[in-house]
Amino acid sequence: MHETKPYFEQSTFPTIKRDQLKIIQLNLGYLCNLSCVHCHVNAGPKRTELMTRETIDQIVDFAIKNKVTTLDLTGGAPEMNPHFRYLVTTARKHNINIIDRCNLVILNEPDYEGLAEFLADNKVTIVASLPCYLEDNVDKQRGNGVFQRSILALKRLNELGYGDVLTLDLVYNPQGPNLPPAQQSLQYSYKTHLKQHYGIEFNQLYTIANMPIQRFGSTLISKGTFQGYMQLLVDNYNSDTLGQVMCRNTLSIDWQGFVYDCDFNQMLDLPLGDRADKIHINDIMHDPLQDTQIATRQHCYGCTAGQGSSCSGALS
Repeated sequence: MHETKPYFEQSTFPTIKRDQLKIIQLNLGYLCNLSCVHCHVNAGPKRTELMTRETIDQIVDFAIKNKVTTLDLTGGAPEMNPHFRYLVTTARKHNINIIDRCNLVILNEPDYEGLAEFLADNKVTIVASLPCYLEDNVDKQRGNGVFQRSILALKRLNELGYGDVLTLDLVYNPQGPNLPPAQQSLQYSYKTHLKQHYGIEFNQLYTIANMPIQRFGSTLISKGTFQGYMQLLVDNYNSDTLGQVMCRNTLSIDWQGFVYDCDFNQMLDLPLGDRADKIHINDIMHDPLQDTQIATRQHCYGCTAGQGSSCSGALS
């Protein structure tokens, strides 16, 4: 796989600093039941990296001490971490909100019976990847049969109250090196199509640009389209989004407990605040990091192009 980090070093991205910490985004490991083309984590069924229970306890302790309101769980498939349910129930006891970034298909896997019910019982917010509302496009990006298995999962979640009294949001990613379309109009298309054809309800659609790192970035390099995509991101820079990028109020923590400014910096192994070495969660246990500098490189234009893009969708 092609290394993308060297392409970002000569950066023109503006300097930004942290606001008050509200969210911790945890990568519980790279193990996943899918191998998606757009995956910036390079997750898959053969990955073995998984966060330990000891590290989970350290992170929950940090969250309590620093009054963090939300834990945002990612992977891989975060549910495949053997301590996933322990983490959810422990955090909920302390009134910490949980977001599960779910690929939907995991809810149908043989070893995960009752997972959907567990999420509902703990009032977990589900942010589910569905990169298109058309079957062929989803299967092309995520694998044969994934769309229909996703539809089955969405119907089950609706039966449990998701999309109504429980929050179910969907995520759109472009098929290739393009910016996402306008979030509001695409949400209308999603809601209309999924309701009419499958009877499915959901709350919001998030449009997220593909970040040119890891698997997706390597594919761009192989096809000779990497520089063109980067130029597209730079040319569409929107300064109005800069105050709302997720790294201002979110910390990203990897499966070993090391801390980064964002999930993308984590994948680039770019230390927190451009420090010389990586920082572990234990090193900042009583430090919420407000007003400290955020490590930025040229890939950050991926979060600020067009309407902007974060794990909460468009920014403007």
